[in-house]
Amino acid sequence: MSFDTLGLSPALLRALEEQGYTQPTPVQSEAIPVVLAGHDLMAGAQTGTGKTAAFALPVLERLYPDGKRMPLARRPRALILTPTRELAAQVQESVRTYSKHIGVKSATVFGGVGMGPQIDALRRGVDIVVATPGRLLDHMQRRTVDLAGIEILILDEADRMLDMGFLPAMKRVLGALPTARQTLLFSATFSTEIKGLAAQFMRSPQEIQIAKPNSVASTVTHRVHPVNMEAKRDLLLHLLSLDGSQTLVFCRTKHGSDKLTRQLEKSGLRAAAIHGNKSQNQRTRALADFKSGRINVLVATDIAARGLDIDQLPMVINFDLPMVAEDYVHRIGRTGRAGSEGLAISLVSRAEEGLLRDIRKLLKQDIAIVDVPGFEPSQPLRLDGPGASGRPQPSRSQHARRPHAQQPRGKGDNEHAAANKQRRQWRGKPKATLQS
Repeated sequence: MSFDTLGLSPALLRALEEQGYTQPTPVQSEAIPVVLAGHDLMAGAQTGTGKTAAFALPVLERLYPDGKRMPLARRPRALILTPTRELAAQVQESVRTYSKHIGVKSATVFGGVGMGPQIDALRRGVDIVVATPGRLLDHMQRRTVDLAGIEILILDEADRMLDMGFLPAMKRVLGALPTARQTLLFSATFSTEIKGLAAQFMRSPQEIQIAKPNSVASTVTHRVHPVNMEAKRDLLLHLLSLDGSQTLVFCRTKHGSDKLTRQLEKSGLRAAAIHGNKSQNQRTRALADFKSGRINVLVATDIAARGLDIDQLPMVINFDLPMVAEDYVHRIGRTGRAGSEGLAISLVSRAEEGLLRDIRKLLKQDIAIVDVPGFEPSQPLRLDGPGASGRPQPSRSQHARRPHAQQPRGKGDNEHAAANKQRRQWRGKPKATLQS
């Protein structure tokens, strides 16, 4: 199948051809005909499957049949809600790319920047608004945006918006829109809350599922390098010295991301950090520098795990494992996209072996555990079953020969106990929300 067979206008096909796109991805080939037919749609698709084009292309076709430019709307005709500022900016960039031969006017509305330019753009008139829920509510309360003319609503990464605590804001936005509209919902998973949202605000939606929840691309190779906690930074520098390609490195905390970035820069690497404490301009500049190759290493917290559209990213490194196993899937979704090969490396200390077990259980697959010469840990990782760490594991009877009171408790054991305690506490806390 090619894009030529999906019913898109020559103007859209020309824009796709200029970008080198000829074959639609599975989510595009399934979703585009449904949207063009005017149906509401619930689409289960992971980031990296081409879902932005799956809704942007048919929405542009429905708003501008045959690519004909309509008189500029005084109020927006389509609204795209996204969970983060980065995703909003990337979606608008895609809309601009696909509509370059139509001349569609679009605007982004998100927090972290001044409202003045957004208000000016909305007053001049736009066809499509790409927004995060929080900032959109601010404009609604100030009456600087008129949503009475919305014909199509798109909820992008709906599950992520719910995770970030946006459900009340989403309901307020949806309640302010015309009931006679087309609604498209894209989500990696269909939770009870999402199904309830669909039942309340959608009209007999058709449903497609491209990938199983928490599935990973088959083109991604997973690898674990066991290492002592204090040797992680040196191992990371060693790995980066072996491969000069663009690398996304994940840390667990904002402070840790900044500290690691400074250490990488002192070692002569071009690196930048991106996390919630950075201003929007800093985050935008860091991502743009990474995409353009001006920096080679982007150090990020989980704020960057979803929604970052980086073509052909060859490698992702987990400097710290995520506290929640599902976040591993979202992190490594930055590589192995659109059929290309990718490598996901995790640097794992004894303190994180419980987190690694959770990830393996979620993926339902083993992950290759490979020692790096010169960085072998003082003690092997203790995982399920004999040989899981690549070395023979002592049997229960061997442990029993030595009285428990006489067994030394090393630093690794203390780290392991502390990590397990932190993980239990983490799971009991509500997920933090991010301002948008």
